[in-house]
Formats: sequence, structure tokens, C-alpha cells
Amino acid sequence: MLIGQSNKTRKLLLKILCFSSQNSIFSHSIACSYIQRQSYVNVYMKWKQDFYLDSIESVHKSIELQPIIALKNYIVSASPEEHSIPISDVSKKGLRFGVRTKVARFLRQYPSVFEEFTGPKHNLPWFRLTQRAIQLDKEEREVYRAFKDDLLLRLKKLVLMSCVSFGDKKVLPLKIIQGMQWYLGFPDDFLTDPENNLPKSFEIVEMGDGLKGLALNNEGNEKVLSVMQRNAMKRGVYDGGVNETIAFPTFPSKGLRLRRKIIDWYDEFQKLPYVSPYENCSAIRPDSETAEKRVVGLLHELLSLFVEHAAERKKLLCLRKYLGLPQKVHKAFERHPHSFYLSLKNKTCTAILKEAYCDKGAIEVHPLAKVRKKYINLVKESAFILKSRRFNNRPRDQGNMNVKDLDCTEDVNEKTGIEAA
Repeated sequence: MLIGQSNKTRKLLLKILCFSSQNSIFSHSIACSYIQRQSYVNVYMKWKQDFYLDSIESVHKSIELQPIIALKNYIVSASPEEHSIPISDVSKKGLRFGVRTKVARFLRQYPSVFEEFTGPKHNLPWFRLTQRAIQLDKEEREVYRAFKDDLLLRLKKLVLMSCVSFGDKKVLPLKIIQGMQWYLGFPDDFLTDPENNLPKSFEIVEMGDGLKGLALNNEGNEKVLSVMQRNAMKRGVYDGGVNETIAFPTFPSKGLRLRRKIIDWYDEFQKLPYVSPYENCSAIRPDSETAEKRVVGLLHELLSLFVEHAAERKKLLCLRKYLGLPQKVHKAFERHPHSFYLSLKNKTCTAILKEAYCDKGAIEVHPLAKVRKKYINLVKESAFILKSRRFNNRPRDQGNMNVKDLDCTEDVNEKTGIEAA
């Protein structure tokens, strides 16, 4: 029995040694593939509500304000002196202004901006801008004139993020830029005449299939720095080199707790080289974590250019093809809750850059931000005006009268008359 057991043990050891010798050649490749598989962490973070970011009016009132400003601009362009138009001019153009209800009903909801009156002919309803709306319009146009260079720089940065080239020039379709006009802070008619409104550094090119694009001429080798790079240079952790490590500022929401393996993954992610959104990314593997850091950096830079430093998430999807973003770019917001916040107010999903509201000095304030806030305050006054109108139109003489009291009074009067007779 002992001899049999020893023979079985000897054969088993020989098989193990033989198997290990056959696979010794592939030991290096097996170890590498094992490390690559173990380095990936399937990050899933539960959404946590942030009441502070959900209460920012300039972000969440932007959706309501956009069609109001569009109608205001149309009235100013149609009647520069009187600022008034008949309802027939805009009654069938609701989709153009982003109005989903009847335009007349929409205008009546905001009496602090639009004033209704009877027109000179056929007693048709007309609408004109209030004096405060006219004053804010003048202030807004003054901002466009004073900060035109700043707005053009933001447009230049957006084009430089493009991964599409026309010869040696970077190009972005005009229809894509027009979809971002509201977020960038451009007036509605800015790109209707680009040859006169834009400087010579921009050029209109044909991209094929009738698609026009805005190209940026190469003027020297001036390097454009992102907000992340400029802030890192101020802190003394970046000297202007390429592919240096820059960590994203983190702003955890209250009550948001991450698991240990997610924290370890995020610490390793912060140590990866930072890829500027203005650099060529063709050599980066799309499925690598370096590509993910490039996507996070691009979204950070993109939101920093906008007026409210926020945008509807579905509106950013149209940039996916031209900015080199992955198909599931929305996961970048979910995997990095310390940098972005997804607000679910107004029956939509809005991506907010946390750094803009948690560290006020880190990102430059947009020149149009103050004017937008004044518009929001003006729009809020409409609710008080409508409420006062309903209160004034309510009948007051019969408000506390009771029908039973009237009947009793009549009975008493009749009884008193009979007794007197």
C-alpha cells in the first residue's frame, strides 16, 4: 500500500512539473494579462441628491428663460423702435422659439416681459416689451460689444477641441455651434452673417453633403491652455509640459460614501497623465483609462466655457462625433460624481460642473452671467403680477355672504310685518 501510494504521488508531481515547464514560456504574457484584467474596476456609484446644486436658479431657470429671450430678440429685430408686434407674426413659429404651447398663451404668462394691448387694426392682440425688458436688452447688447473678444476666444476653444480636420485646419459644423449658442452666450443672429461678425482667423468651409463648417486657421504655434492647466500652474504643480500628472479637484456631495475599491481606483486614476482637450488624441487607446481621463478633462473644459457652467446632458451628445467622445459618454458623469453633478429637476438631466460653484475663484465667470440673473429676476415678477390680477378680479361684495342668512332675514322681516299689522 505504501509503495502504491508513493507511485501515485510521484506521477502527480511529474504531471505538475511537466505542466509548469510547458507554460514557462508564456508566464510573462499570462502575468501581464492578469494585471491588466485586475486593474479595471467596474465603477458603479449610486446617485446622491445635492440640495445646494439643485437650488441654483441660474442653472435650472435657464430652460425656461431660453424661449423668452428668443421671443424678445425677435420683437427687437422686427420692431427696433416700437418693440411691438402683432400676435399673427409669431403665432405659427412656436417650434422656432422652443415654445410647445400656443405662443399667445405663452406670452401672457410673462406680463413682466411682454405687455399685451389691442392693435390699431381689426382689434387684434399685440405684444410689446416692457420698459424693464427693453433696458435689459440694451444692457445685454452692451455686454456683447464690450466682451466680444472674450466670446470669440470661447468659440475658438470650442473649435480647437474638434477632432475633425479640413486640410491642416480644425473644423466644426455650423449647425453644431448653433446648437451651443445659448450655452456659449452668443446672440441669436451672430452666426447668420459669420463673414462680417467673425474675424479673419475663422473661415467658412464646405465639409461635404451640403454641410458647412467653421474652420480655424493656424496662426503660429501658440499653445492654448485649459482651465485645469492654468489652475495647476497657479498652484505650482504644472510647468507647461506634455502628459504631466494633474489631479482633478474633488468636491464630494454630503452623504456620498464610496466603497474602498472605488476610492483606490480613483486615487490611481488621478495619478494618470493629464491629456489636454486641445491636443491630438489619435494615439490614445479608446478603451484605456488614459482615454477616460481625457474625456473627463474635455467635459470639464467644455462646461467651463458655458454661461451657467452647466448644460442638458442630451444636448452634449451631438458633440460626441466631432470631439472624439465615446458612445457612452454619459457614463463619465456617473463615474466621477466628485467633479460633476447630474440634476434631475425640470424633467430633464442637467450636467453641472461642481468646481464652478464649490470653488468660486477657480473658473472665470462668464460676462453674460449677471445679465441672465437679472432676466430671471424679471421673469419671476410675472407670478406676482398674475396673482395680483386674480385677486383684484375676485368679487368682494359677495365673498362672505350666505344664502341661508338671506332666507332667515326675509322670514324675520315678513313675521315682523304681520305682527305689526
